[in-house]
Amino acid sequence: MESAPKVLSGSETSWRRREDPRLVAGAGRFVSHLNQPEQLHAAFVRAAQASASFSLPAFSQAGLQTFTHHDFPNANLPQPNPLFPPDRAYEMPVFPERVCAYVGQPLALIIGPSADAAQQSADEISAGIVYTPVPLTSTQAPMFSVNFSAGEISSADNDCTVRIEHAQPRVQAFAMEPRASVAARSGDALTLWTGTQAVSRAQKMLADVLNVPSAQIRVIAPDVGGAFGAKASLYPEDFALALAAWRCGTPLKWVATRSEEFLSATHGRGSHLNGTLTVSKDGAFKALTATLTFPLGAWLPFSAAIPLRNAARILPGPYRVPAIDVKGEAHTSPAAAVNIYRGAGRPEAALVMERLIDAAAGVLGIDPVELRRKNLVPASAMPYRTPTGETFDSGDYAALLDDACAAFDYPAARAHQAARRTQGERVGIGIALYVEPCGQGWESAKVTLHADGCVDVASGAPAQGQGHETTFAKIAADVLNVPSAQIAVIFGDTNTAPEGIGALASRSIAIGGSAITRACAAALKLKDAGAPFPIVVNEKYTAPMEAWSAGCVIAQLSVDIETGAPKIERIVWCDDAGNVISPDLAHGQMIGGLAQGLGQAMCERIRYDDAGQLLSGSLMDYAVPRADDMPPVQIIARKGATTANALGAKGVGEAGCIGVPAALLNAACDALHDCETSALSFPLTSETLWRTLHTRSIKTSR
Repeated sequence: MESAPKVLSGSETSWRRREDPRLVAGAGRFVSHLNQPEQLHAAFVRAAQASASFSLPAFSQAGLQTFTHHDFPNANLPQPNPLFPPDRAYEMPVFPERVCAYVGQPLALIIGPSADAAQQSADEISAGIVYTPVPLTSTQAPMFSVNFSAGEISSADNDCTVRIEHAQPRVQAFAMEPRASVAARSGDALTLWTGTQAVSRAQKMLADVLNVPSAQIRVIAPDVGGAFGAKASLYPEDFALALAAWRCGTPLKWVATRSEEFLSATHGRGSHLNGTLTVSKDGAFKALTATLTFPLGAWLPFSAAIPLRNAARILPGPYRVPAIDVKGEAHTSPAAAVNIYRGAGRPEAALVMERLIDAAAGVLGIDPVELRRKNLVPASAMPYRTPTGETFDSGDYAALLDDACAAFDYPAARAHQAARRTQGERVGIGIALYVEPCGQGWESAKVTLHADGCVDVASGAPAQGQGHETTFAKIAADVLNVPSAQIAVIFGDTNTAPEGIGALASRSIAIGGSAITRACAAALKLKDAGAPFPIVVNEKYTAPMEAWSAGCVIAQLSVDIETGAPKIERIVWCDDAGNVISPDLAHGQMIGGLAQGLGQAMCERIRYDDAGQLLSGSLMDYAVPRADDMPPVQIIARKGATTANALGAKGVGEAGCIGVPAALLNAACDALHDCETSALSFPLTSETLWRTLHTRSIKTSR
């Protein structure tokens, strides 16, 4: 039963609590908890076929309203990031007129007195839709492409050249709270409550679609139950709800079901990766080539180009490779959109490089740790210009490797592994180093000092559960030398917080926190100068360069010979996140990222059939990691310095999704060391590993 409607004021939604982050108080207020007086409820009629023309049946029922393309014929989804070239024209209506592009695409919006009534009517309409298949063209130019080349690709007769291929399934950004929005019009203004990572971006997108000034749109993000990149852009459903609320003047509420999330929320990953590494006989990396193919789906969220761009620009990771040739393409397809997902291209770069290194180590007979150590960018070379034109601001990658090996007791672990292998066990050790770019550009802050000693800190970077209210308050308290209890943190509301980029790309603390630091320092100077209260300072901070965090993950994994069942026996992880403000919260981010990286590697997979029908539309068909899937984990924090931002911070939120999958894949390949694993792909299920064991071709080089 829904709670009684309650009008929400800006202060109720933008002031953030600062309870002990280790406590679960049960006081969260998510979008699904929110109601407006006299609100109605929305449900969507969704396409049941991909690439098909459709005809909606006539429908009329008392107490219900229906909106389709004919009600908003000129409403198109906003344009994506300008990274997409202008010659790739893109136009996608909020509602399609005659042809549906993917299964789950919203075709019509039904408004009723309750969510159940609206959904029942949507189901009745869906049953009457007539579809006619539309043939797909056999060739398609990429919507987005990249190409990085440097040095001369060459090899000598005694060089070693290894190749790998890896296919990643799509995965679901499995947030606690599915997508949800409440839209309400008041005069010539519209307010949208929605779980978003970027309220300012959402405000601009809504203004564009409604064709009104941004000042007439207010976006509020209350507590957000996880986002992981999937809530960085608004969806067709959000725009449809806003358009309908604007048209009818009645508050409207929509909360997605879990099945709707599988069907129509953005997915992550899904790339196909090919790589070649040439290594001299003494173990020096000479050349890297890579071909990266990424899916986009049927429509383009704002950040759709970012995963491919990141994967390409990050290669060859923390290693010195004098010659590279990296090519990448991203193509649209008749399926749900693919967006940034925790890591956004960083995991793909790590997978390519780390698999190639292990393959080369096996052929050359060099220990994988020693081959990595020989080719890492040294700390003395920082700042280091990479072959793709990026600049590593700082980092001691060899120290990260050494610290991880020491904690893992690497020599003893290898000896124990050898002893277990003589007993017939399949056990592997996998290593992966990674780098994590932590966002570029600017972020904003507004700091207000009151005469009674209280402080308001407003940030353009909202939160989705990371604990920004705790960390932002601590940053301000340290600069102002006041107790955190006197500080109120404000974010997630375009009316009460300054404009910002948002909480994504591991940038919130490094750039958003730096903006708060600068604003607090300026406010303190004004206070010391005797300025009258309230003292208000607005700061727009632009980072002079991108901070790059880094880490090393070592995983041990065994495979049951009879069933192929994998067991992750332990993980040791050393990470450099720079200046860590809230160690407990940073640790939580690392464990959460590790769980998601483990899920991608071991069990998660979105599947479509050849006709574009979703085969993994519920938790009966899609596996997420459970508590008992988590292995023993040892995390070592190495706090490297950086001058890439005022706070000296680096990103930490995505690290687990970057290093963990590559380490687990290397561990699985090591456990199956005498099998053909050059194309072993995720998820590493018992079936996948059993088939690899029982269809192996013995490699004579080992």
